[in-house]
Amino acid sequence: MISTSRIERIAGLALLSLLAVGSLVVLRPFMSALLWAVILTFSTWPIYAWLLRTLGGRVRLAAAIMTLAVAAVLVAPLAVLGATLAEHVASVAEIARTLLGEGLPEPPAWVAGVPLLGPEMQTYWASLAHDQAALAAALEPYIAEARDWALRGGASLGRGALELTLSVVACFFFFRDGVSAAAKLHSSMDRLAGSRAKYLLEVAGNTVKGVVYGVLGTASAQAALAGLGLWIAGVPGALLLGFLTFVLSLIPFGPPLVWVPATAWLFYSGDVGWGIFMALWGFFVVSGIDNVLKPYLISRESRLPILLVFLGVIGGVIAFGVVGVFLGPTLLAVGYTLLHEWTSRAGSRAPGE
Repeated sequence: MISTSRIERIAGLALLSLLAVGSLVVLRPFMSALLWAVILTFSTWPIYAWLLRTLGGRVRLAAAIMTLAVAAVLVAPLAVLGATLAEHVASVAEIARTLLGEGLPEPPAWVAGVPLLGPEMQTYWASLAHDQAALAAALEPYIAEARDWALRGGASLGRGALELTLSVVACFFFFRDGVSAAAKLHSSMDRLAGSRAKYLLEVAGNTVKGVVYGVLGTASAQAALAGLGLWIAGVPGALLLGFLTFVLSLIPFGPPLVWVPATAWLFYSGDVGWGIFMALWGFFVVSGIDNVLKPYLISRESRLPILLVFLGVIGGVIAFGVVGVFLGPTLLAVGYTLLHEWTSRAGSRAPGE
């Protein structure tokens, strides 16, 4: 016969399980934002600790200043990017309306000289230039697709800005209560992993810093420098192209996919001087910084397979939206490093241990 105390324990465990499941269901929409807030807080903790000492231990003030700084670095550029995207969509729509109203100009002479497809391209262009109905029919599918893409992109950026805003708000509380939360985490890990808990937490922490500082930090620096160079050279959409540089910086030889076409556009537009500037800036500054900054920011022990970072970006965006660009590579890197550490540890044991 089951005793009353055992029934009470089973009922208590069942109730706790239900509460845990219910809490996860409630927090599920905010999980990505909270995870990114934890990563941000941990990565910037040395700055917070210095600020806290400078302010004489005033925790709330230090946490508020750090929160505002994180918001300025993360949320503000994304909000400006959304406004820039909307502005460029309006410009493209105006160009499309002009083309539909006035028609295409005659094809330039160089079109006929394009290898293989030149004569066909010239004939097709000339037919559209003399037939506005055909031009409208040819542009309509692309205009509709561009409009839908812009709407989806704007909505995604809006959700990303909201998630980042929530992350920034959560950062204030994580900064304020970080010491006690870290103590509770170490205590919980001691119960789960025993004597290896401290070492595993150090491995996970070093991996997070390696990804945030080395991978995401370098990508952010390349994006900022690319956007600055594009703006100086007068390339339209410099901020948007800078964000694209950030995403492409996470794959090998990604930034040239942005600054090389921009350089070609400058040469084609007749701005030879600015084209030379953009080529030199892109090669030596934007792409060159990857070989200087990344080895400095990321330790040799924290180097990660580039495929893992790339899959983390793509999978993170699919799973978490815009914030997944940051969150995906970090989570994959921590999981990969801990798995590698566990398998290495298991393989080093002698048979029979």
